[in-house]
Amino acid sequence: MCGIVGYIGKRDVAPLLLEGLQRLEYRGYDSAGIAIHAKSAGKAAGGLKTAKAKGRVRELESRLPKRFAGTAGIAHTRWATHGAPTDENAHPHVDTEGKVAVVHNGIIDNADELRAKLTADGVEFVSETDTEVLAHLIGRSQAPTLEEQVREALRVIEGTYGIAVLHADFPERIVVARNGSPVVLGIGEKEMFVSSDVAALVSHTRQVVTLDDGEMATIKADDYRTYTTEGSHTSAQPTTVEWEAESYDMGGHDTYMHKEISEQADAVDRVLRGRIDDRFSTVHLGGLNLDPREARAIRRVKILGCGTSYHAGQIGAQMIEELARIPSDAEPASEFRYRNPVVDPDTLYIAVSQSGETYDVLAAVQELKRKGARVLGVVNVVGSAIARETHGGVYVHAGPEVCVVSTKCFTNTVVAFGLLALHLGRIRDLSVADGKRIIEGLRRLPGQIQEILELEDEVKQLAAEYADARSMMFIGRVRGYPVAREASLKLKEISYIHAEAYPASELKHGPLALIEPAMPTVAIVPDDDLLEKNRAAMEEIKARSGRILAVAHQKQDKADHTIVVPKNENELDPILMGIPLQLLAYHVALAMGRDIDKPRNLAKSVTVE
Repeated sequence: MCGIVGYIGKRDVAPLLLEGLQRLEYRGYDSAGIAIHAKSAGKAAGGLKTAKAKGRVRELESRLPKRFAGTAGIAHTRWATHGAPTDENAHPHVDTEGKVAVVHNGIIDNADELRAKLTADGVEFVSETDTEVLAHLIGRSQAPTLEEQVREALRVIEGTYGIAVLHADFPERIVVARNGSPVVLGIGEKEMFVSSDVAALVSHTRQVVTLDDGEMATIKADDYRTYTTEGSHTSAQPTTVEWEAESYDMGGHDTYMHKEISEQADAVDRVLRGRIDDRFSTVHLGGLNLDPREARAIRRVKILGCGTSYHAGQIGAQMIEELARIPSDAEPASEFRYRNPVVDPDTLYIAVSQSGETYDVLAAVQELKRKGARVLGVVNVVGSAIARETHGGVYVHAGPEVCVVSTKCFTNTVVAFGLLALHLGRIRDLSVADGKRIIEGLRRLPGQIQEILELEDEVKQLAAEYADARSMMFIGRVRGYPVAREASLKLKEISYIHAEAYPASELKHGPLALIEPAMPTVAIVPDDDLLEKNRAAMEEIKARSGRILAVAHQKQDKADHTIVVPKNENELDPILMGIPLQLLAYHVALAMGRDIDKPRNLAKSVTVE
């Protein structure tokens, strides 16, 4: 997996494909490659030409031959799943005769079995990848059309894929297909694009068609058609992308992560805009497709996500329990799928994903629907797979998030859960007074976030104090614990410092053994009914010579340093307390010289298991 770009039209294709790959660099990758229909003198097409390189897109660009011209091509940034990052394992992969080129996101589960059969038939493989199997299967097909050749190959494939296929004998078309990994068509003026992400398309067109699982498409310079992998016609219609190309630019910041942290006040304002109902002290969430009678019948809420989305779901579950008094919990979608869960008709399931394409979450949604459950989505990307698969949901309107690690989308997702909790609470037993209190708190958030962002210089100085740590502990209780987990994840993602998060109450049950001066602790200390309990935990750490950085609403005497953040309503405080720790992770990583937007070994949207 990671990023696919394709083009067919009248323009020189290589610069367009390189630009598209650069737009997709944020997703995380370790190699890149390109294949084009190369023109030769006196002929419409002179066959396929490919170039591949381990490393960044700039390495690929430096390796392109001087004569590398054509008007149709495909390209890819690879995040390794099968085989190490090498030139040979980079996509595109070609068949033995060099007539077929394939780029692929996903995993072919039965690749070893197919590779063995092809090897027995005399095929020589040049890579360790599962994708090369697909190139050989297509190349060996005797079907008269490229569409049927691809269809034949896909019939024997087990697993997930988003693919684009180029064939030397069919220079006027590119064939694409999707099963579990996104494929988006871009419609231009007598030119067509394809990508795994609209980020690669928006500088050329905002009219897109998103394929569903089990759907294929043929794109030509002036046309496209969609159909199923069985060959039946489908009628996929274009939609307009919400964001413009400028939304994906760095906007004067040194990194995308810094830009996205700084955008959070405006992003939170967007997720609130038009949704607050002062008359009834509630909010409007029309996309839920959940009437009051159905909402009152909910007996339990189960939230499913992965990574940062899972942590946002943990905070969301607490909000729903506190405001709506519905038993709620969050669970990693990747675990939920495989434990044969009891699916209760009175349970509301909520799938959380920034991209709306996270494979484990999408697969959980599909399994829940198969068992008759009601599933809502909390996603950022309009029209994404999870948004289309769920029965309703809430868009978080964070805007494009380019850095691999999530910041503004995490914050907006938690705010969206606050809206949902208020909505469910007011339908049930939450009073008008409490509804008004939460609304006033929500309205204060953008201004308070801006106050926190103005502490950046202070946080930067603190980061210098902790950048030499080899390991860090993050602690919090109840509302503070998911904040600690997310802050721990942020630090390890971009600085590579080992970090662990624990409930503060669990310190004495084992983790205290780790405490020493070289092991700093970050303590989440909200000014709520657990304040004294959190102070007692800090006492335990100080008694063992541990260093403490507190994030609190007032200076903490037991801490070596305190980042003081504004106080909101107790239920909403976690939204604010995580933001200075995003800045801490950022400045620690910056001090260590890390590649902040592209942390090693990670990808933005994980569309494989």
